[in-house]
Amino acid sequence: MIDQFLSYLRYERNRSELTIERYGKSLRLFQAFYEEQCEGQTWETVDADIIRAWMESLMDKGYKATAVNADLAAIRSFYKFALARKLVEKDPAYCVQGPKKQKPLPQFVKESEMDKLLDETEWGEEYEDVRARTIIILLYEAGLRRSELTGLNDQDVDLEACQLKVTGKRNKQRIIPFGEELRDQLQKYMTLRDETVERNSEALFLSKRGKRIAAGEVYLIVRDKLGEVTALKKRSPHVLRHSFATALLNHDAGLESVRQLLGHESLETTEIYTHTTFDQLKRVYKEAHPRG
Repeated sequence: MIDQFLSYLRYERNRSELTIERYGKSLRLFQAFYEEQCEGQTWETVDADIIRAWMESLMDKGYKATAVNADLAAIRSFYKFALARKLVEKDPAYCVQGPKKQKPLPQFVKESEMDKLLDETEWGEEYEDVRARTIIILLYEAGLRRSELTGLNDQDVDLEACQLKVTGKRNKQRIIPFGEELRDQLQKYMTLRDETVERNSEALFLSKRGKRIAAGEVYLIVRDKLGEVTALKKRSPHVLRHSFATALLNHDAGLESVRQLLGHESLETTEIYTHTTFDQLKRVYKEAHPRG
């Protein structure tokens, strides 16, 4: 039956040799599993529990969810073929769900690295230098998305009340408070901007030509500046958003408060940062405890 299925893939579906080889390997591994589990078991007698047990055995061996789902896809395709050709009377893989892919933990810049960048690194006094430092501080201290930062207008910044009005996804607005450091940096930037750039936009952050800063330019600023203090491969504005959330939780901020500051609709989205902080806690424990 396996050979019939592989011939079908090769000659009727015109699938690549690599796909055919991978499907064949998955099917033969599964066949070896069910024959070992129960003497006399065949493709016709296999049920959903056997498929689930096989998937569990793969996970126990260290297979990732992606690999297990790929093997399950081969089983599903095989049974669809076999059922259509009347080689079997039922499809036991029909109702079997594959393992959920584990979401990667968000990367973040360490607090010590951000302190080094903002407090110890030499920053110039030219317009682009001051703008770059302001963007870095704003992303780190307010946790904005890149689109939220580029969408800010002067009227969204209240220096007296130290708060931002941010327009997030689906045009939902939220108010974010900020501290004296960001207030002073924003004031310095806005004063220099008005003295240096001929405005052609109401945007807070302007290019040298006076237009709203492009998202790509913000990315390059963040990538280059973070590259001075961290070895992270990913050095995007979103990493600073992750760093904002992680820093808050590490300093005992409530999860619901962090959710509101980030503009997440669901608390489940914010909870991924608790895994990040616990992962950091484990590393600290292993490094610091004499028997860690």
